[in-house]
Amino acid sequence: MDEAKNPWRVLSRAIRYENDWVRVDHHEVVTPAGGAGVYGTVHFKNIATGVVPIDGEGNVVLVGQYRFPLGAYSWEIPEGGGSRDIPALDSAQRELREECGLVANGWTEILNMDISNSVTDERGTIFLAWNLSTTSAQPDETEQLQVVRKPFWEVVARVKRGEIRDSMSVAGLLRVAFMAREGELPEQVAKAIGI
Repeated sequence: MDEAKNPWRVLSRAIRYENDWVRVDHHEVVTPAGGAGVYGTVHFKNIATGVVPIDGEGNVVLVGQYRFPLGAYSWEIPEGGGSRDIPALDSAQRELREECGLVANGWTEILNMDISNSVTDERGTIFLAWNLSTTSAQPDETEQLQVVRKPFWEVVARVKRGEIRDSMSVAGLLRVAFMAREGELPEQVAKAIGI
C-alpha cells in the first residue's frame, strides 16, 4: 500500500458549524472501497499544548477541573491551546503561568501527537518543565481549577489504574516515565524523581 496516497475522494465539503475555536465540516465522499459516503470532521483553529511540570522534590503539578463535554471531573497536566501563529512553547509557558501560577526555567519538548485523528485534525505538543518558581495565577473566567502537587511515580500509578484519563496527560506522563527508564531526563529532573 502506498502510504502517501489518499484513498478517499472528497466530492463536496460544507461548513455545518463554526466558532472561534472549531469548525465542523460535512464531507460527501467516495470511500476507499469505492462506495458513496459521508464524513464529518472537526477542525481545530489552535494547537493544543501540555506541560509536565516537575518540582525540585519530584512532584508533578496537576490541575483538577470539571470537563463540560465529559460531564465529569478530570485531573490533568496543565494544558490549553495557542494560536498556530506563535511557538507552542510560548503557549505552554502561558498555560503554566495562568493555570498554576508557575514559571519554569527549564523546558524541553517531549512529544507531538494527533489527539483524536478519526474525526479531528487537533494536534498537540507536550513539554517537560522544571526549576519552577511561583507567580500569580490567572485562570480563564471559564476555569474553576484546583492545583495540587503529587509525587511523580504516584501520578504515573494513577495513570496505570485509569484514574487519569485525559489523553495529553496520559501521553505526557508516560513519556516522562519512559525517558526516566531510558536515561533521557535532564539531570535535575532525574534526581528529583529518584532516578
